[in-house]
Amino acid sequence: MGTMDTMGTNTMTPRTTVLKIGGSVLTEKTDTPTPKPEAINRCAGEIASSVTPAAADNRLILVHGAGSFGHPQAEKRSLRNGFTSSEIIEIHRVVASLNELVIGALIKNGLFAVPVHPLGCVVAEDGRIARIATAPIAMMLDRGIVPVLHGDVVMDSRVGASIVSGDQLVTCLATRFGAARIGFGTAVDGVIVDGSVVPQITPETFEAVQSQIRGSDGTDVTGGMRGKVLELLEIGIASHIFNASKPGMIARFLSGEELGTRICGNADV
Repeated sequence: MGTMDTMGTNTMTPRTTVLKIGGSVLTEKTDTPTPKPEAINRCAGEIASSVTPAAADNRLILVHGAGSFGHPQAEKRSLRNGFTSSEIIEIHRVVASLNELVIGALIKNGLFAVPVHPLGCVVAEDGRIARIATAPIAMMLDRGIVPVLHGDVVMDSRVGASIVSGDQLVTCLATRFGAARIGFGTAVDGVIVDGSVVPQITPETFEAVQSQIRGSDGTDVTGGMRGKVLELLEIGIASHIFNASKPGMIARFLSGEELGTRICGNADV
């Protein structure tokens, strides 16, 4: 994950939950930015109903994917040596526009939520997070505010600019904040192998199933399902990949239920 200077003092919050809602849940699989307004509002409602502002044992960091608001654009404009300045601006603006829709839905449902754009707080090195400013996020959590991050283009010390995925942000933030649980809300029931959900994956069992793990059906420049599993296996935090496109599943995860596929890093087995 690279070296992660925090660019400031970080207050550890040991009972924090980090939840990512995939872009496939929030957007249509198209080559142009196309949101799913009903899905965005439903997800926001489930999150808002499950989070009590300023509750010490109920803190939430939310991350969402980019879907059609980012992956097609990044794929078309990706260069061997990063991105041009105009491409940085264009990609960030389009992913930020989806973030604004998510924030708006959360606020409409009564949740204190604010955007945290990785372009302004992350420095990468060859596509991996090297430094992230966590002090503002910690202060938001102390006030009962839900920080909402997203996959984004960021400045990169090696290649100028690169894409940092929501998946990578999840594992980075979960590690920095000592998260108790991680959730990945996707458009499938979990990790699917031979048509069935794999109930649990460990570093030992991953070798046997990795070649059968399906990738993303749409354009995904961040590694798809296999990329998610690899990110989660690196850390020792209880993690679940579940279907957030089904009503009620986000609320069930936030209530503590074991859903979908459980990913166990070495320290969590």
